[in-house]
Amino acid sequence: MERTKTYKLDEIGWHILQELQENARIPFAELGRRVGLSTPAVAERVRNMEDAQIIRGYRTEVDPMACGYNVLAFIRVNVAGEKLQHFVELAKTRPEVLECHRVTGAESFILKMAVTDMNHLESAIDSLMPYVATTTSMILSSAITWGPVKPREERTAERKVSSENTKSVTNKA
Repeated sequence: MERTKTYKLDEIGWHILQELQENARIPFAELGRRVGLSTPAVAERVRNMEDAQIIRGYRTEVDPMACGYNVLAFIRVNVAGEKLQHFVELAKTRPEVLECHRVTGAESFILKMAVTDMNHLESAIDSLMPYVATTTSMILSSAITWGPVKPREERTAERKVSSENTKSVTNKA
C-alpha cells in the first residue's frame, strides 16, 4: 500500500504507539488522557499515523493451539526464478501459512505455518512442492515473543541496562 503522507514521530507519537500496541481498543478519550492530549488531537494524530502507514491495522491475536493447531513450523523454501510470484500467490491462499518472509541467503522464503499434526504439516508442505524445494523444517513447542516497536534510543538504553546487569551478576560469581 502506498503512503499518502509522511509523518515524523515525536515523543508523544511514540507514546501513542506504545499505548495502542498494549491495547488497540483503547478509547481515544482514555488514550488522550494517557498521552496528555485532547480527544480530537489524539484522534487526529492516530489518523495521521494511519495515513502515513505507521499504523497499518488493528488485529485480534489468536492462539493457534487454543484453536486446535498444535504444531507451529518454520519452513525454509527455495523458489526458482519464474516461479517466485506464483509461489507468493500460492502462499497467500494456504490457510496454514501465518507468515511468509522473503529472505536472503540459500533460501528464498521462510514460512510460519500452524497445523493440527504432523500429517497435516506433511500435506501442507506437499501442496507447495510443485513450486518450491524445502530445505529444512523446524518445529517449535513454544514461542518466545518480543515486545512492541519502540524508538531506537529506548531499545538501545534497554540493551545497555541489560548488559550492565549481566556484567554485575557475572562479576559477583
